[in-house]
Amino acid sequence: MLPSDVTALWPLSRVLLEQILEDRCSDRFVCERIWERLGYRQAGSVWLAGCETPAAWAEAFPVAPELIASRPASVRLTRSISKPHKQLLKQQMNFAGYRIGELYPRRTRRATAVNWLLAWLVEHDEPLPNQGPLAPELPTPADPVAGHPGDLPVV
Repeated sequence: MLPSDVTALWPLSRVLLEQILEDRCSDRFVCERIWERLGYRQAGSVWLAGCETPAAWAEAFPVAPELIASRPASVRLTRSISKPHKQLLKQQMNFAGYRIGELYPRRTRRATAVNWLLAWLVEHDEPLPNQGPLAPELPTPADPVAGHPGDLPVV
C-alpha cells in the first residue's frame, strides 16, 4: 500500500542512496525517508504512527523509532525486509559492504536502511532513477561512531 500522498514522499534516487551509504547526511534524514514510507506523519517535532502505518510498527513504535540509533528498531527494520529482497543492496547498488575499519553500527544500520528503501521501491513497483534531490550535504564524520553533530548516540 502506498501512502495516500505519494507526491509528499522525498524522491529516492541512486545518488541519494549513495549519499546515505557514504555517511554524507544526518541519521535523522535517513530515518525520515523510512518513516514517511511506513506511514508515520510529522506532528511538530515528532513523527507519529498514522492510519497507513503497518499495525506491527504502530503497536511497537507509536512514535517513529530512531532506526539508526536504536538497536531494537534497526533489528525490526532488518526483519521487515522480505527474503527475496535481502540482497538488493548488492544487486542494485553493487555495494560490497564496508571494509573492516569502517564497520560501525551506524554505518551498517545505514546500509540496512538503504536496503529497506530499495525493497520498498521494488514492492511498490517504483523505479530507482539515477538522479534526484540530495539530503543537505554533510562531510563524512571525523568520528564515525559518534556521527554528525545532532546524530543520536547508537545503542
